[in-house]
This record gives sequence, C-alpha cells and structure tokens, in this order.
Amino acid sequence: MPSHSHSLNASLNYQTASFLTSAPTLAGCPPDEGAEVAFAGRSNAGKSSAINTLTHQRALARISKTPGRTQLINFFTLENASDRRLVDLPGYGYAKVPESVKLEWQRHLSEYLQRRNSLRGLVLVMDVRHPLTEFDQTLLGWADDKSMPVHILLTKADKLKSGAAKSALQQVRSRLREWDDLVSIQLFSALKKQGIEEAHARLNQWLLGEAVES
Repeated sequence: MPSHSHSLNASLNYQTASFLTSAPTLAGCPPDEGAEVAFAGRSNAGKSSAINTLTHQRALARISKTPGRTQLINFFTLENASDRRLVDLPGYGYAKVPESVKLEWQRHLSEYLQRRNSLRGLVLVMDVRHPLTEFDQTLLGWADDKSMPVHILLTKADKLKSGAAKSALQQVRSRLREWDDLVSIQLFSALKKQGIEEAHARLNQWLLGEAVES
C-alpha cells in the first residue's frame, strides 16, 4: 500500500481523481482497505455535478439526462493511490424505476453503508429547495446506526437569493440538531463554484485522518 506522509492540514489533489471500477453489489467492490468517502443523493439533487465540481473535472461522474440510470457503485482513486477513494453511490428515489428494482437497490446501498469498513464518511447531496426527503432521512438513520459522520451539501444554492439560502441552511441545521455530533451542513453551488473549499476540508479530514477503529 502506498505510504502517505500527509500532515494534519494536508490536502489531497482532487483533480487527480480517476475512474477505478464499478460494482453492482458490495461483493464486487474493490478491496475494503484504505479510506473512502461516498456521495449519495436523490437522482436530481445535483450529485454528479457536485462530484465533477469538487474534482475540477467536467465528466468524471456522468450527468445522466435520465436521473437514476446509474445503478452501479462507482469508485474513483485519488493521486493514483488505490487506498484513497471517492465513491459515487447510485442515485435514489427516481419514480420510473420499478419498485422491485428500487428495493433491491436500497438493499445494496444499505449493505454498502453498513458493512464497508474503509468508509470514513458520507456526503449527502440535497437540493437546497427540497431538503430532507424521506429517503435522505432513511440514509441519515443508517448513518446514525453505524455512527458514520455525514456532511450535507445543500446544492443549487445559486437558485435562491442569499438570504433565502442561508435561511434554508438554518432550517436544516435546526431539524438535525439532535445529530450535531455526526452531521455537518453547508451551502453548495456547482454553477457558482460556491462551497468547494469547505467541502474539500471535510473530505481531507476524512481521507487523511487517522483510521477510525470500527
């Protein structure tokens, strides 16, 4: 395994993100070692745009015209080291997927979140105008069960005036007050490149921090 001599305020170069592999289930995922951070969100919440913006790449995570088409767990390496990874989880909650597929998909998602030892944190992507959907809350419940830290990106912040965006942020914060120790929240806009440094700081903390004993 490559050795990393990163100091505490070190930063990974997210521009080096490159595709590693796709897996339909937990069994097909790459070896469960090192550290990875997973991105989850409703199909139309702007997850692919957020990943592309954070890695300064235009098409790392493909932005599908049909939300919910990517039903695979996609892995990306950073700095050519397979022990530091970003993970794009399948978009969820898209109506055109048959119920049976949806349930199967949720099972793989919960299995990954609950059993993947190298997972250090979950970035939950929500549209600032429609936060905390039923499935967002299900995901937060899974994370809570596993004591998994969650960083919420309230995307498309550019669609609201500054005051309205800040007020939406405060509302989500107050609704999640009981999870203060696990959950952090920020505004994000892929279009305006807003919130990138704050998100990178959280990713660095998770990916470069000391391994957490599970």
